[in-house]
Amino acid sequence: MVEIERKFLVDTVMWKPFGTGSEIRQGYLSIDPERVVRVRIASEKAYLTIKGKPNGIVRIELEYEIPKNEAEILLKMCLDFAIEKTRYEERIENLTWEIDVFEGENKGLVVAEIELTDENEKIDLPAWIKEEVSSDSRYYNSWLSQNPFSMW
Repeated sequence: MVEIERKFLVDTVMWKPFGTGSEIRQGYLSIDPERVVRVRIASEKAYLTIKGKPNGIVRIELEYEIPKNEAEILLKMCLDFAIEKTRYEERIENLTWEIDVFEGENKGLVVAEIELTDENEKIDLPAWIKEEVSSDSRYYNSWLSQNPFSMW
């Protein structure tokens, strides 16, 4: 599968969470530049995800649902510390925006992501978008798991 994703910083004065969101914990078994292997627990479901090297905003992504108890074991095997965040989804003009409000070591960071069907797809940005960070690897969750936002 191919993932085409853009990331943006969120203006938290203009954007406020809608609903309760979904709590996410995730860690990284590998952060090799050629591939990233992530384990994630989102509410009552768990996933193992392999992502290839990014080419701009495009990369290969394979994701598999796994038993939650096995994900808990894998999280203990992960590098550094787990990413903690609450994810909110907002539907705007037939697109689903995922807004991640980070906690723990990355508290204070709020990032919106939008998955596209084509890397040249035109989208209207909501008023609460501050700046695009799609190409800035500091905002990759795998990087944040080793270089927390609180230390910037």
